[in-house]
This record gives sequence, structure tokens and C-alpha cells, in this order.
Amino acid sequence: MTDTGPLDGTVPWLIQGGMGIAISGWPLARAVSSMGQLGVVSGTAIDNVFVRRLQDHGIDGELQTALDCFPAQGVVADIVNKFGAVRRTGSTPYRSLPALTHGSKGRSIDAIVLASFIEVKLAKMGHDGLVGINLLTKVQLPTAASLCGAILAGVDYVLMGAGVPTHIPGALERLALGEPVDLPLSVTGAANDDPALSLHFDPTPYLGTQALRRPNFVGIVSSHVLATALAKRSNGPVDGFVVERPSAGGHNAPPRGAFGVDDEGNPQYGARDVVDYDVLSNLGLPFWIGGGVTSSEHVRDAFDLGASGVQVGTLFAYCDESGMDPDLRRRVLDEVKAGSVTVKTSLRASSTGYPFKVASVEDTISDPDVYDHRERKCDLGYLREAYLKPNGSTGYRCAAEPVDAFIRKGGALEATDGSTCLCNGLMATCGLGQYRSDGRREPPIVTSGDYLNDIRELLVDRESYSARDVIAHLSVDVDVTPASDASKTR
Repeated sequence: MTDTGPLDGTVPWLIQGGMGIAISGWPLARAVSSMGQLGVVSGTAIDNVFVRRLQDHGIDGELQTALDCFPAQGVVADIVNKFGAVRRTGSTPYRSLPALTHGSKGRSIDAIVLASFIEVKLAKMGHDGLVGINLLTKVQLPTAASLCGAILAGVDYVLMGAGVPTHIPGALERLALGEPVDLPLSVTGAANDDPALSLHFDPTPYLGTQALRRPNFVGIVSSHVLATALAKRSNGPVDGFVVERPSAGGHNAPPRGAFGVDDEGNPQYGARDVVDYDVLSNLGLPFWIGGGVTSSEHVRDAFDLGASGVQVGTLFAYCDESGMDPDLRRRVLDEVKAGSVTVKTSLRASSTGYPFKVASVEDTISDPDVYDHRERKCDLGYLREAYLKPNGSTGYRCAAEPVDAFIRKGGALEATDGSTCLCNGLMATCGLGQYRSDGRREPPIVTSGDYLNDIRELLVDRESYSARDVIAHLSVDVDVTPASDASKTR
């Protein structure tokens, strides 16, 4: 029998941010979950993360255990034989999965389901805490397959932002019942009511005999207005919200209405962007506050505003269990201890059109020389824009691809100025950057919240810190005993 009801019990006071690509990997989520809080894995680009890890590290005992639990063993054999049979060495390029399209099928979809399953399954091993997965609404093509894999692994929470995902709560219910889903596909230039613009996914090939459970759905929003819209318009139950302030890392919601920029080019937020927490409270759903939460005082402030707790990303991004490349993480920590690292909000870096936080770190894309010398290339394609071609078919373009190619596809020249390939850059940030034909490796890009330098408080008399240190640093009369030995929630 399938259980599609919401999870029982109270909610965690701390949500570890779902930072992609693979910064919030299973080791970090497992560490946070084992201490009674909500550990979250990033589902962004999880298929290529998985196959690149296979090429680098092969299969150890824990991974084999997780693979053995996947219901469709034919899928496991195919993916492992393709990508895990031979180790990659030196500057040999990774073998990657092809960029997704609305017509992708077979191995491309199988890899998403399997990779999402494995990431959640590994995060859940060794404790009885809660695990969530974070996805971006803007990254449309892999969503259904990612949700399927996570549900098969028993994920407890699904968190989604970078858009208004009104179609996801109902999709979770159908997937938990083992039923096909159709998700909308936004195509620039096409009529919104075109029935052909949908993504069909059938979970049947991946189902086993175990009962599935619908996970809680938490929408990541920037305002009480969006929270209200999501609660009222969704095709299924919404179980809570994370309200992210503009100081949060990664993608930010743009200011509402017309806005200006400061001397550094950062967008300026105004009165329309102020969150009314009374409105949020009146929705009758739990909410967490994210962005700029770096101390126990900030946690106490969130409780005073009626929140169930906080979401924290930046402090966890640089802890020992983070998926950030260790050498890059060490360099950022050293720069913070030596002085400070500047974080700017770029209106151009992301091809999504959303503002994106970029930390100024040497030898990364934030360095103009590094940006200028990188070959423009879009071969992962998660943030590509689907558009209607003159012949009526659907094409894909990205402002970070070669300029001539983008213009040929109807893109505007001005959109390419300063545009960054976040897919390749963030893949490099987690240590999985592609090697190019000339032997050079893709340079990383570092995104962090505005208060990155507050991690200095965690570096007093030490060179690094753990996820446990972060939780202890933030705790307000909260027990941080492992979940297997104590209550999971506040």
C-alpha cells in the first residue's frame, strides 16, 4: 500500500541549504541529519555529478550497498558499465551525459533517476534523521526524474525555488502513487496554453515492490506575496516555506518592480521587497528564514518573527563535510582569515536572468583575466533556455555559449556580456571540472551569501571547522545530540 500522506511530527529548527552543484552532497547532508536537523542534498546536475564521481573513484562498499537497493538493476548495470568500468586519470576529459532536451529518453533519464536515488540513499545511511533534496524550478528538464529517484530512496523533504513551482506538490503525490506525471515546459516565443509544451515522465520502469511515501514540499520564496500565491495556486498541498532574503548566496529573486543598482552594480531592494512575517504566519504553515543567518542571535530573531527556524547555507559551504573542492575551500578560508572576501550580486552572470552572488576569489571566474581566457562553451546545458524556432520546433540556447551561436538562435548580443557558464563553473567548484582538449581545466566560480566573512567566527584558533561546529555555533538552547540517540526536531 502506498502512503501519500505528509510526514508526522514536528519540524526541524535548522535546514542546511541545498547548495549546488554538489556543495551540499551526501556527506554534508548525512552529517547534518545525524545531528537531528534537516540535511539537504543538491539535485542540480546530479546525473553528471554521479557519472563523473564513478570515473574518478569507482565503487566503494557504501556506494555498492546503495546501488544494490535500486529497484531497477538493469539501469545500474548499464550506467556502471558505461561510466564506472575504467578510472579516469590525469587530464583525461570526463565522459559526460548529453545535454538534456524535451526528447531525452533511455540512458539520459535513467541516469537522473539513479543518481538522485543514490545521493539521497547515501545521505540517509547510518542514522534515522531527515533528509531533503533541493531542486531549481528554472532547471525544468530533469525535474520529474530527479523527484522519482529521491522518492524511491525515501526522501523526507523536497525544497524548490528559483521560480514558483505550483505544479510540483501534485506531481509528488502522483509519483508517490507510481503514476505518470506531466510537467510544464516553458518555451520562449510559444503560447502558454500549447498542450505540446509538457514533459511526460513515467516512473513505472523504476518501481519496485516497496510502498512509497509522499515527501513534504517546501517552497523557497522571496516574499510573503509569493508564499501566498504558492499556497493558493498549487495543485497539491504545500507543507511550508523557506523565505530567502537577498543576502542569501546563489540565485536571488530580483527586486520587485523597477530598481536601481549601487556603485558596485548590486541591485537595490526597496520597500516592496520587505517580507511581512505576519502574513506568512497567517498562512498556517511552518516557515524558515534564510539569508544572512550566521549566529545564534540570528536564529533567535527568526523565532521571534514566528519562524519555525532558519535555513543556513554559507556557513556549511566551507565546513569539512562540504562538497567544495578542498584546495579551493582552503584558499577561501585563508583569504577570510587574512582579511575579507568581497561578494557581489551579478545581474549578468546567470543565464536564468536571476541575480547571482559571486565571491571574488583569485583564479576563479570572478577574476576578469580568468573570465576572458576561458573558452565559451555550453556542453552541460542545464540552464539553457528553450525557445520556439522559426520552423515551429523547439530549440535551446544559452547566453554563456559562443556569442555567434547564441545570436544565430535569436539571442540578444547584450545578454552575452558578462554571462558565465554556471554549469561548468560550479562543476569545477566541487572538484569535477571538465578537462579541455588543450589540457586546461574549467575554472571554478564561487557563490556565497553576503556575510561570507562571518565564517571567521568559526575559525578562531583553528584552520577548519565541521558541520557539528556550525550547528553548535547557531544553537539556541537546542540539543545537537545525534538523531539516533535523541529527538530529531526542535
